[in-house]
Amino acid sequence: MEDMKQLIETTEATLTPYFKVIEETAFVNQEKVLDAFHAVKATESDLQGTTGYGYDDFGRDHLEEIYAHTFKAEDALVRPQIISGTHAITIALQSTLKYGDELLYITGNPYDTLLEVIGINGNGIESLKEHGVHYNKVDLKNGDINIQEVLKQINDQTKVIAIQRSKGYDQRPSINLDVIENAIKQIKAQHPNIIIFVDNCYGEFVEQREPIECGADLIAGSLIKNPGGGLAKIGGYIAGKKDLIARCGYRLTAPGIGKEAGASLNSLQEMYQGFFLAPHVVSQSLKGALFTSLLLEKMEMRTNPRYDEPRTDLIQTVAFENKEQMIRFCQSIQQASPINAHFSPEPAYMPGYEDDVIMAAGTFVQGSSIELSADGPIRPPFEAYVQGGLTYEHVKLAVSRAAHHLKSQQLI
Repeated sequence: MEDMKQLIETTEATLTPYFKVIEETAFVNQEKVLDAFHAVKATESDLQGTTGYGYDDFGRDHLEEIYAHTFKAEDALVRPQIISGTHAITIALQSTLKYGDELLYITGNPYDTLLEVIGINGNGIESLKEHGVHYNKVDLKNGDINIQEVLKQINDQTKVIAIQRSKGYDQRPSINLDVIENAIKQIKAQHPNIIIFVDNCYGEFVEQREPIECGADLIAGSLIKNPGGGLAKIGGYIAGKKDLIARCGYRLTAPGIGKEAGASLNSLQEMYQGFFLAPHVVSQSLKGALFTSLLLEKMEMRTNPRYDEPRTDLIQTVAFENKEQMIRFCQSIQQASPINAHFSPEPAYMPGYEDDVIMAAGTFVQGSSIELSADGPIRPPFEAYVQGGLTYEHVKLAVSRAAHHLKSQQLI
């Protein structure tokens, strides 16, 4: 362990200037959130919530105003009834795409769970395909959006262009906001009426802007990822143009009801406080991602992105030679978790995925991706996706222990 202690010290010494940049971004984003709270005039009574139909739920409505103000959107939908990021994205796509329309993904195929939503995988029941929506994609070119091919593929049926900001369970790079902004500008110059949707999962508060500021019409994400700050127990959000959010509200509840109903129950206090803490918590996760990248690189393991590359999401990929290494690493992360540390995860079927998935997530909120987790499908190339961490110190402890266990067992 003495060698590991020295390795940690040299790793942190290298990372000091990069940590400072992360802290500067957190300060900018914290000011945006604080200004949003002030603009809405949030009060203690906003934290109480409602039951039943949820009419006149001012706390819920004010929270949605805070999200809209922070993300520079015209309106937002923030609800505990949205159960995940996939659910939020599904609502956004179902509400904007109708029979005969085309959905064009310009960052290649989306991650596994959305392939079933589209109708590429799974039984197709209630998928976009079953409802007559066509699907097309344009793969990235050298890790960048192939804008020339995108413009060539757009046709009269193309209604929504979708961009997945984060890499998901893929080997491609995540797409930063400068690249997204450039693509949107070129698309809108020729096709101003096309709806640009950005899957913002894992990306909130990583950069100093959000996709709406880059020209996106609609974004969506999960509250048990970045914007929940580790406190929200459930929920998702959609933000963007007012008319599009109205359609999303009708899809979530019912036509004619929309955003006017939907009880917040006991969720508001956690959602408000979690969103307030989110810029700081995201900064802790980002520091942990840089530490993971550099420490494991020093131990001759392959990680992506490198510690010195600009970040647009929380995901850190760690590559392994075989599934045994990958499984043992994830099990070691579980053993360094605050909850269920004495359990040992094994690869198993998960709804929405074609391959067995190993999921190390000893989290306070089930499946929370803003808390430290390590997971991935068991398929070549064997890669675990490490993300989250409520505190940098926890990531440091967990990853150091996992690396030590691999080395002590001669797996690396």
